[in-house]
Amino acid sequence: MIKMNVIVANEQQTELSKLDIDIIKNITGAFEASVLIEMFKTFFFNKMILDVTALKNYDNIASYKELISGLDAEKIIFYLPENTSLCTANFLSGLINIGIYNFTTNLDGVKYLTKHSNTLKDVEHILSLSSASDPVKEQPKFEIPKQKEPEKVPASVGPKIIGIRNLTKQAGSTTFIYMLKNELTAILGKNSVLAIEIDKNDFNVFSDKEMIVATKEDVRAILRRAINYKIILVDLNDFPDESICSDIYYLLEPSIIKLNRLIRRSSNVFEKLRGRKIILNKSLLTDKDIADFEYEARTTVFYNMPPLDDRKRNEAMYNFILKAGLVEMETKENPNKVFGLFRR
Repeated sequence: MIKMNVIVANEQQTELSKLDIDIIKNITGAFEASVLIEMFKTFFFNKMILDVTALKNYDNIASYKELISGLDAEKIIFYLPENTSLCTANFLSGLINIGIYNFTTNLDGVKYLTKHSNTLKDVEHILSLSSASDPVKEQPKFEIPKQKEPEKVPASVGPKIIGIRNLTKQAGSTTFIYMLKNELTAILGKNSVLAIEIDKNDFNVFSDKEMIVATKEDVRAILRRAINYKIILVDLNDFPDESICSDIYYLLEPSIIKLNRLIRRSSNVFEKLRGRKIILNKSLLTDKDIADFEYEARTTVFYNMPPLDDRKRNEAMYNFILKAGLVEMETKENPNKVFGLFRR
């Protein structure tokens, strides 16, 4: 599956040009944080590789704080120039303290971070190296090691924020989120999952205090306050900024009429969707049908979700949760019987 990335470079442009990863946008220069936010706040990308010398006042933590106030820190890889004051434990601790964990000084580290975001656990050892008194001058240079792929990627710090967006009209995001939330709650426990829709009122029909309505202006503040939840589901249909999410799924109802309408609306829609996670929702397609669809559309289907009964729990939804990595289950039972452990 193609992962689409962007590069923002300046003094380290030559080094970054050697990266053998998929790039859909590449810009060069020195930019204010506000300019980068405006440029990329509605632009879809997997990761931004940011040569920090492209950020004006890059030696000031305040510039980084401003940048991540408008862009998701988890989606930015901060490429630091080696053997500079930025590679001291004091400066790196400043980044960590504002929530920036994805930084490296080498291309191997960049390639690793395009696939696996760091968590606080991965970088917290740096905090113990920083000086309590000040002195950046006395602080030894901290060489950031090349990232090695771990046997198991540790869980993220804070809630996972999962976005759901309809591709075809009325592809079922409201009901999909409702059923996904119920299944996750049954597995993770009460008060573990929050669902948010933005500038709509469809969730009101469920009378669920953990399915809430937010305005575009309030959604970021709500997400910041909802730190005690394990997973937050966001209906993105009336909200263009996907940077608030750690992962996004696109619902497509694969009926002929809806597919034709989608293609008429945007003839290159599947080209734009390369690398994104597409769910065929309310789908009756067979494996062969899906293979034909992927070949004709030149895209990949992440999951084929059949029509579901919203009055009960469904194994297909549970299997989606496992494939998406939203929960981790460990059991010695026969894998075919796992779902039975969680039935009411």
